Amino acid sequence: MRTEEPWVSSTELSPAGRKAPGWRRALAPGWLRVPWMTALFFGIGLGIVVGIRALAGWDPVWDWRAITTVATLTTAPIGFLAGIGAFDYWVRYAIGSPTAPEDHSSHGAYSWRDYFRVNTDHKVIGIQYVSTTIFFFLAGGLLAMMVRAELAQPGTQFFDSQTYNGLFSVHASLMIFLFVIPAFAGLANYVIPLMIGAPDMAFPRLNALSFWLLPIAGIMMLSSFLVPGGAFGAGWTGYAPLSVVGTDGNIFFNMGVQWAGASSIMTALNFLVTIITMRAPGMTFWRMPLLVWANFTTSLLVVVATPFIAGSQFFVLFDRVMHTNFFLPGDGGYTLAYQHIFWFYSHPAVYIMMLPGFGIASEVISVMARKPIFGYRLMALSLMAILVLGFSVWAHHMFVSGMATYLRVPMMITTLLIAVPTGIKVFSWLATLWEGKLNLSTPMLWALGFVSMFVIGGLSGIYLGAVPIDIAVSDTYFVVAHIHYVLLGGSLFTIFAGIYYWFPKMTGRQYSERLGKTHFWLTFVGFNLTFFPMHLIGVQGMPRRVADYDPQFGDWNLFISISSFLLGASFIVFVYNMIVSWARGPAAEANPWRAMTLEWQVSSPPPIFNFDEIPQVVGNPYEYGVPGARHALLNGDQAAVEERERVRAR
Repeated sequence: MRTEEPWVSSTELSPAGRKAPGWRRALAPGWLRVPWMTALFFGIGLGIVVGIRALAGWDPVWDWRAITTVATLTTAPIGFLAGIGAFDYWVRYAIGSPTAPEDHSSHGAYSWRDYFRVNTDHKVIGIQYVSTTIFFFLAGGLLAMMVRAELAQPGTQFFDSQTYNGLFSVHASLMIFLFVIPAFAGLANYVIPLMIGAPDMAFPRLNALSFWLLPIAGIMMLSSFLVPGGAFGAGWTGYAPLSVVGTDGNIFFNMGVQWAGASSIMTALNFLVTIITMRAPGMTFWRMPLLVWANFTTSLLVVVATPFIAGSQFFVLFDRVMHTNFFLPGDGGYTLAYQHIFWFYSHPAVYIMMLPGFGIASEVISVMARKPIFGYRLMALSLMAILVLGFSVWAHHMFVSGMATYLRVPMMITTLLIAVPTGIKVFSWLATLWEGKLNLSTPMLWALGFVSMFVIGGLSGIYLGAVPIDIAVSDTYFVVAHIHYVLLGGSLFTIFAGIYYWFPKMTGRQYSERLGKTHFWLTFVGFNLTFFPMHLIGVQGMPRRVADYDPQFGDWNLFISISSFLLGASFIVFVYNMIVSWARGPAAEANPWRAMTLEWQVSSPPPIFNFDEIPQVVGNPYEYGVPGARHALLNGDQAAVEERERVRAR
């Protein structure tokens, strides 16, 4: 029987089981150790710079203020990670000391404090991811509402141009790097091991480390507002040479992207190894749920593409700090090289932000329609097709950049071609819905909202893929509308579908269905009122990324700003519903949706290592309506297995 509090680390306890004296607790991993270790490593970073500067003879060529910023933004986060205990296991192992076992003791069931320390249970890490990304989503949304307040009328209302540039740049960066990408990773972190019958992720400690890199990146980006000169103002793309010669806030963007990218790569490698090596007996690749397929292809995209954006940010730092000439045209640099490198990552990144949503939509639609997913194998193969084609379309973002004109037509063709596997998915979802027994619960509403909004975003994407139309509407609000219909109407809607769908499994509680539907309809209406008019004023010439504009667009911008505040208010309903339901919502059933996939075959929340017995997978995950269909057996009943195979044979 446990005698100590479950959230107290074993290194914080005296032999009698009582809390150790304060000085010993300050040396143990945890929040008492974080401040002094962060300060220590911050000092180490400063010391390194002083030492290098002395050895370099105080060379005035290098930008020493930028070097100091880079050094401290590297070492201080390492001190934070060391303080919270992210490296303790590896340090003990390296020096030959006894190592502590992985912490699967409570997976959040005993105390909320489990979520504020290093924990190797994939279920805790999944909730840490989702909760953290929601915080940065709300922060990014607040910045967006400040942008819309400024744009409500022509002229200067609240912010000067540089502050305005910082607001929309940090907004976009938080939404992409700190919300959409890691929110999908968080949901997958929780459910993928359960879906494939694994007890945990393949590398639990690496999994914990990958999460704790995220708050570092987010705080770094938000902190850029405190830098003299203001936050980074070159947009989430950080285009050179503006990002090289701009304010020091751009360094915070460069470094924040590096930390977030490292987190993505670690998580992707973990998913790949887990999916390939830890599937339950009987779960072949063609028996995996489509969410597993989606995360498998997404992880391949992340591993291949993310190093390119890391390289682009390193080159920008070299140009700024050491006065190299990668991108500065006056010194012989090739400015367009930045855009080619950046978009070679960032267009696959669009699918990194979409493919997991495709998987979530497939899970929810099939369960809520009580029908097998139409064209399961073609859906899986289309995911792989997007993986390959995603690397062939990057230059459609550069039709007006001054790149070689002979690249335009090939990139237009590949852009239109990649719409085919995406269209396959839309038709498969519609075919699954056809004559289904629809359960219009909250997750299903978000999934249906996703399909409708993503179709609009996809159609406007086809327009932008055509060279003449793209040239006409480039850098207008038409582009703003397109990206929000894809990433907000696509990614955000599926993230909410996933949160509501797996909320009972993650918390053991049921959310308020009435509040969930209220949240959906407020968001759906507010979203369309905000972003659909942007198509109209974009075609008329309303430029994006400007703090002031022609008065002829004043009425539309006022309408859009009012609608955006309705959209922002809708998320208050979501936060209230989640907090109150988690605290005192009714107990959830093990399988409230009557789903067939493995995660719903265990209790809510699941046992410590997910399954008391290793499951045996005997069928496909979407065989609703098939007599005697089962996806898994948790008790090894061989007679039931044989009966299942006889039914399949008939």
